[in-house]
Amino acid sequence: MKATKFLAVFIVLAMLLAACGQAVATEAPAAATEDACTADEWGCAKIEPGQTIKIGMGSPMTGGDASFGIDAEQSGKLAVADAEDFNGFQFELLAEDDMGGAEGGAAIANKFVADPTLVGVAGHLFSGASFAAAPIYEAAGIPMLSPSATNPGLTQQGYKVFNRVPFTDAAQGSAAAEFIYNELGIRKIAVLHDGEDYGKGLAEIVKSSFEGLGGEVVEFMGITSKEADYTPVLTTIAAKQPELLYFGGYTQDGAVLANQMKTTGLENTIFFGCDGTFGTDFLNRAGENAEGSYHATPRTPPATPEKTKFDTDYNTAYGVGPGELSPFSWNSYDCVTVLITKVREVGFVGADGALYIPRGALVAAVRGLTDYVGISGTYTCDATGECNIQGPQFHKVENGEFVAVN
Repeated sequence: MKATKFLAVFIVLAMLLAACGQAVATEAPAAATEDACTADEWGCAKIEPGQTIKIGMGSPMTGGDASFGIDAEQSGKLAVADAEDFNGFQFELLAEDDMGGAEGGAAIANKFVADPTLVGVAGHLFSGASFAAAPIYEAAGIPMLSPSATNPGLTQQGYKVFNRVPFTDAAQGSAAAEFIYNELGIRKIAVLHDGEDYGKGLAEIVKSSFEGLGGEVVEFMGITSKEADYTPVLTTIAAKQPELLYFGGYTQDGAVLANQMKTTGLENTIFFGCDGTFGTDFLNRAGENAEGSYHATPRTPPATPEKTKFDTDYNTAYGVGPGELSPFSWNSYDCVTVLITKVREVGFVGADGALYIPRGALVAAVRGLTDYVGISGTYTCDATGECNIQGPQFHKVENGEFVAVN
C-alpha cells in the first residue's frame, strides 16, 4: 500500500514538473511534498537552502592500506567537482577513515546516518567494513554503491541498500585458480590469508577451485595481519616445496611476505597476490622482491575521452599518473557520479525552497541502475545489487612495472 501510494504521488509530482517545463527539481506544492515524504518507506532527506547534498565514503585512509582510501577519496572529489549544482544545491563528498575494518565501518556508518543531509555512500571500500556498515544504512535507507568490496556474501543478505560495481571474490578466486593451473601450468601451491572477510573468503575460493581442477594445496593458513615477521610461517611452508604462494589480503602484509620469501627457502616460489595487493604501494614496499610476482586487478578501462579527462584531471590535481593509481580509482569516480545522477532523478524542491530527496526512491533508483556508461564500463545492477562489469585481469611485475598478461 505504502509503495503504491508513493508511486502515485511521485507520478503527480512528475506531471507537475513537466507542466512547468523544467528539469526534475522544480518547486512542488507543500501538500505533495508532505505526501511524497510520508509515503516513502524511509521518508525524505531535507536539504535546506545553503546546505550541501552530501555523499559519504568510508575507506582506510591511515595505516598500511591507506593508498586505497586516499586514491578513492581523491577520485570521488573529482566526481563532485565535475558535477553541476542541482537547482542551486551543491554536492559534497564526506570521506572518513574506517581503517578498513568492521569496527571502523560501523563507527563511520553511525556517523553518516546521524547527518540528515547525507543521502548516499560510495563505499565502503573493504568487505569487512561493508559487512558492519550495511545493516546500519539499511535501517536508515541510505544506498551504498561500493567500488571495491568483493566478498560474495555482501549481496546475499537481502539488503535493499547494498550495491557494488567490482567483480566478486568468487569470480576472482576461480579465475586466479584457473590462471595458475592452466596458464602457468602449476600443480602445487600454498595458500595464505589475513583472516579478514575479504582475504580469507578469497583464499578459500582459490583453494577449492584449484583442488577442483586437480591441483594440490600443500598448506592453507591464516596469518596475523600487520605483523613484521612471517618467517616462521614461511619456513614451515618452504618445507612443503610449493611452486607458488597465493595470498589473500592487502598490500602491507603481501609485501612483507614477498620480501621474506627470499630468505626462508622460497626464493624460487612465485608470489601470487590479489586485487588487494595490486598497486605502486606494493612495488615500493617489496622493491626488487616484487619482480616476477602476479596480481589480480580490475581490467583497465577503455581509452575513452572520459577516462582521458579523469587521468589528466587526477594528475593535474594530485601529481599521480594513471599507472600509479590503485585499481579501484576509476570505480570510485563512477560510484560517486552514479549517486549524484540518481539524486537528480528523484529529488525535488518543495514550496519552502528546501530540496527533498525521498530515500526509498533513491534506494530503488540505485538498485535499478541500467546501462549506465561510466569510466570503467557499462553498469547494470541485478536484483541483489551486483552491478559488476567483467572479471579480473592479471598482471606480472616485470622490470619494476605491472604488465598485463591476459
